[in-house]
Amino acid sequence: MEGEELLEHALLYDAQGRPLLSGKLNASREWAQVNAFCHRVYMPLATRPLVAGSDPNATLRTLSIGRIVLSRFCFGVPTKADEFDPSSGNIIVVNTMRGSVRHPLTDGASIDTRPGDSYVVDCSRTDYWNVADGDDLQFNLTIPHAVMEETAQRWYGFVPEDDLWKKRLVFGHGHSAWLSLLDYATLSVDARNDRIASPLIEKRIEETLCLELLRGWAECSGLNLETGARSAAPRYVREAERLMEERAHEAPSVTDIAAQLGISARSLSEGFRRFRGVTPHEYLTARRLDGLRKALEEAPPGQTVSSIAAGRGYVNLTAMSACYRQRFGETPYQTLRSRPGRM
Repeated sequence: MEGEELLEHALLYDAQGRPLLSGKLNASREWAQVNAFCHRVYMPLATRPLVAGSDPNATLRTLSIGRIVLSRFCFGVPTKADEFDPSSGNIIVVNTMRGSVRHPLTDGASIDTRPGDSYVVDCSRTDYWNVADGDDLQFNLTIPHAVMEETAQRWYGFVPEDDLWKKRLVFGHGHSAWLSLLDYATLSVDARNDRIASPLIEKRIEETLCLELLRGWAECSGLNLETGARSAAPRYVREAERLMEERAHEAPSVTDIAAQLGISARSLSEGFRRFRGVTPHEYLTARRLDGLRKALEEAPPGQTVSSIAAGRGYVNLTAMSACYRQRFGETPYQTLRSRPGRM
C-alpha cells in the first residue's frame, strides 16, 4: 500500500466515516487566504506561482493533536515556497501523497519526493525551500523544535546537537511504519469535535509521533540515540547517571551524588549542562519519577499512591503529582489503577 492509500482519508473522515472539519475553510482560490493559512499553520514564508498570474486551487485542511499541527495541503498550481522564518522554532515534516515536491538536502543537492516519501527539515536550525509541481498533495506536520528536544531528553537522556537538527533528509519511503502511525493518528480523531476523545490518548499519540520521527531522523543521520553523547561525556557524568539510576529510590541529593564521586556539585552541574543539556537535578528528578512509575505499575494489591511515594522519599505529594503528570500524561493514581494484573 502506498502512502497515498494509507492517508487517503486523513483529515477527511474519522474512523466511523464521519466528515471532519465541517463548516471550516478547507479550500481556496485566493492567494491571500492561502498565504494566511501557510503563515498560521507552518510559519511566515514567501510563496510565488511558477506560472505568472495563475490562481491557486488549494486544499487547506488542518487540526491539532496536542502540540503537533497536522495539515492536508496543496497549492494546486506549480509554486515555490521559501524564506521560511527560523524564529518560528518549527520543524516541518512533508509526507507526499500525490505528485512530487522538490526539497533541498543537507549536502546542497535536492530531491523530488514521490507518493509515500517523508521529508523532514528543522526550519529553526537551517534554511528551507520547496517547489510543488501543482499536481501534488501533501500531508504535513508542524512540530515545535522544543517539543522534539523534550522527547529526546525524556526517552534518551540527552538532547542531540545541531548536527542532527540541521540534517534535511528523506527518512521514509512507501509503506513505512511512520505513515502507518500517521494514518492511525488521524483515524483517532472524532468528527463530532475534531479532537481525540481522550486527552490521555492525545498525549500518547503526540509522544509516539515525536518519538518515531526522532528515531527515523536519527537513523538516517547515522546517530545512535541509544548511546547518544555518552561516549563523549567524561566518566564522572556517566558515573553520576549510573548512581542516580541505582539510588533513585533513596531520594539522594545532587550534593550527595557529587560527594560520592569526589567532585563538587558545581563541577557536576557544568558537566551535565555541557554534555546532557540538562541540570543534574532535572536528570535525577526524571529518574526518580521513572522509578516511581515502575513501582506503581508493579505494586501489589492494597498499596496506595501515598504509601508507594513515601517509600521512595516523596514528601510533597501535590508537587510530585504535578511533575508526574507533566512527564507521563497521567496521574500516579491512574497508573496504579491501570497496572497490569489488577483485578
